[in-house]
Amino acid sequence: MPIAEKPETGTEACHPVTADLSPADHEFPAEDTAAGMPIPAVPLCVDLDGALVKSDTLFDGICLFARRHPAQLWRLPMWAAAGRARLKAEVARRAPLDVSRLPYNSAVLRFLKGESRAGREIWLTSGADAALAGRVAAHLGCFDGVLASDGATNLTRARKLAGIESRFGTFDYVGNSTADLPLLVRARQAMLANPTRGLLAALRVRRIAVAQTFLDQSPSLRTALRAIRFHQWAKNILLLAPLLFSHNLRPRPAEAVFLAFFCFSFMASASYLVNDLLDIESDRRHPIKRYRPFASGDLPVSAGILLALALACASLALLPLLARGFAFWLAIYILSTSAYTLFIKRIVIVDVLVLSGLYTLRLLAGGAATGTVISPWLAGFSSFLFLSLAMVKRFSELENLRERGARATHGRGYLVADLEQIRAFGTASAYAAVLVFSLYITRPDVDALYKHPARLWLIVPLLVYWITRVWLLASRGELDDDPVIFALRDRISLAVGMCVVIVALFAL
Repeated sequence: MPIAEKPETGTEACHPVTADLSPADHEFPAEDTAAGMPIPAVPLCVDLDGALVKSDTLFDGICLFARRHPAQLWRLPMWAAAGRARLKAEVARRAPLDVSRLPYNSAVLRFLKGESRAGREIWLTSGADAALAGRVAAHLGCFDGVLASDGATNLTRARKLAGIESRFGTFDYVGNSTADLPLLVRARQAMLANPTRGLLAALRVRRIAVAQTFLDQSPSLRTALRAIRFHQWAKNILLLAPLLFSHNLRPRPAEAVFLAFFCFSFMASASYLVNDLLDIESDRRHPIKRYRPFASGDLPVSAGILLALALACASLALLPLLARGFAFWLAIYILSTSAYTLFIKRIVIVDVLVLSGLYTLRLLAGGAATGTVISPWLAGFSSFLFLSLAMVKRFSELENLRERGARATHGRGYLVADLEQIRAFGTASAYAAVLVFSLYITRPDVDALYKHPARLWLIVPLLVYWITRVWLLASRGELDDDPVIFALRDRISLAVGMCVVIVALFAL
């Protein structure tokens, strides 16, 4: 490691990697620079946001700040009014990102490793705050110094170019967006990392040759669809349940529940996006959730915000076509999911009660949309059943943690030691749901809906079988998904569901 440069001020503010930094703990894939190829004496300058890291660290930091300090969000406009450099400095100080978990561009890292081992001088030149950029450089261990924003000067575009040219004169540069265009035009070699379409078009117009391109990105449309979580819309089929159970399948109620399904689904997807944005830091610590679009850097935070707004607007556009009662339950859903995202998910037991309540809320919303009265038996059955499913979801997470040797969930209040208690709560709730269904069959008013209500008893063993199987799979660590989504993908669960439908029709 070369001897550290001294920090300077102004646009050349340098916060270099010093000689006594600890070794980097980021794992590089083994790849050397081609044998016999001379390493140029020209320094290599690498941008941070969008190039070395696939995401924008300022937006990532704002998401973390919103998660940790939601009551202080009013400070963001004040910091922004004082300048973008001030905003970056305050966010970096109050919401420090874990640099070991950032979504690094693997192709860029391989290239930097080869150049560094061959002795080339490499600098991290970024508009990000110097404190954050310095921690990234120290973590990776392949940089000779850092040029970054210092809280007063936002080191981007012309300012960054002036700082680099005054220090090095000639340089090679790796960038990704139109903000890097002035530097790529003046660089001896222009290199791109996950370039934006705007940058590619600008380079073509100026006929700038690109020496290398480093791609590490998933297709944007597919990634956006993953972020919306279309598969979760299956839960909203519950809005149809009150209509089916009341045997009221006339055209007008059917049309109302169809509109309600899309109205509710659009708003649910918007809430999923907001949840993932606020959980971006904790998701990066999870072995599976770190591949989510925002955590992995495959979808920009800014795109997620716009997508959430578009979905919320689409939901609100359908709302006037539905009954006022549905609007009330949709508002309760929005408030509940917001509270769950911000703080309830960290409160033991309360989190699963809210999760199970959100399922029952769908039944109430469907009933309000179609003017169908929800039976107390249906409410009781769904409350116990969905509480069990919420419990099995937490149980599965803890079981997977135990297999990895961990003791507690990140961002939750549960411990691996709670496994047996959660199993007891969940299984008891599941069989309570079966008991409620059994009592419902014996009600006199069931005769008004079914000609052969006694045949409904055949559903009881099917429910016992499915519930017991779900918990058995969870105990074996074989249930990784949301249990409702698992049921829609599992062949045996689908077969059981089909048998329940056939029995119900047979009882009519």
